[in-house]
Amino acid sequence: MSAVGEALAAALYAEGDAALDTGASLLAADPASDTELARRGEELLTRAWRRGWQPADVARLVRRDLDEHHLRLLSGLVAAETGTYAWLPPRWAGQIAGLPEPGGWRADRFTYATAVLELYRLLARLPAVGPVGPVPGASPAHSAPVPGEPRALSRIRALLAKAEATGYPEEAEALTAKAQELMARHSLDEAALAARTPGPDEPVAVRIGVDAPYETAKAILLDAVASANRCRAVWNEAFGFSTVVGFAPDLEVVELLHTSLLVQGTSAMTRAEAEQRKGGRKRTKTFRQSFLLAYAHRLGDRLASAARRVEAEEPNLLPVLATRDVAVAARADRMFPETTTTRVRGATDEAGWHQGAAAADRAHTGHGERGGRGELPK
Repeated sequence: MSAVGEALAAALYAEGDAALDTGASLLAADPASDTELARRGEELLTRAWRRGWQPADVARLVRRDLDEHHLRLLSGLVAAETGTYAWLPPRWAGQIAGLPEPGGWRADRFTYATAVLELYRLLARLPAVGPVGPVPGASPAHSAPVPGEPRALSRIRALLAKAEATGYPEEAEALTAKAQELMARHSLDEAALAARTPGPDEPVAVRIGVDAPYETAKAILLDAVASANRCRAVWNEAFGFSTVVGFAPDLEVVELLHTSLLVQGTSAMTRAEAEQRKGGRKRTKTFRQSFLLAYAHRLGDRLASAARRVEAEEPNLLPVLATRDVAVAARADRMFPETTTTRVRGATDEAGWHQGAAAADRAHTGHGERGGRGELPK
């Protein structure tokens, strides 16, 4: 067995630092093993893609569980492995571009080998997850990307950017409300087009990161945005993401709005904390958690209400929308045949709750009865 084989056998599946030290010592003593070590890492990535993972998913876990130099090692590994394919799935280019530049970290051979084995240990232990798109390789015939994006999405993006940038709550409210209205109209236009030109259009899925801290509130926020835009979100707390199922145009607006509302909510929370400190009241993690829970809790009703107002203007499309809702639910149920619904622990800071609810009102968004619930894969 080669030095690499011995090192991986010693380090990947055993617990504790002793196994890592043994493997790293073997690699550090054999400079000729570097090429094989890199190849083994690429093989682990290939297996991860086939088990349903995507570059952003793996990077999220590395950021959470390891260190910055591990992320740079991953970036170099991803660049080398994905460079061997003639075709990559459409979303992968953006995910790869979001990784840091590889390199930029210097260490002795033992330290470097230890870091590589820590990264490989994480990759080797990735379980299978439900795929949300094709794996890299031969391009499916129907997956050719369409250049540019619909004009409606460009307008929505611009409105949300203004809402994030303004320091005036009333202006942010008006801009966000207008963006949600455009989102609903965009969804109706796409549904009408699909009804006139029957084809292979069917629900798809994307993963959206739900990062600590306050990940429960962020997952509830995403569920509210997804539900209001005719999608379904399932949160995987262990791996730090939610899988959102829906038709592609709706998924695009869910990502846009969720990101914008996180930015607006975080900014509003920072301002609220500053006001509390001016009044001599020191706020803690419970204030921030309660704030974001209230902010998420008030989202769904207002978002859904805006969508219903737009849909009421096109009653002839209601059967089409109902058919699409059934298709989304069926796809989600196939992907997640077993989910559990859980109640979220109540907010414990009254001031934080009221401030968060007020911020949600100013953002012209809110959440109804489902705000205290979220779906988790078993």
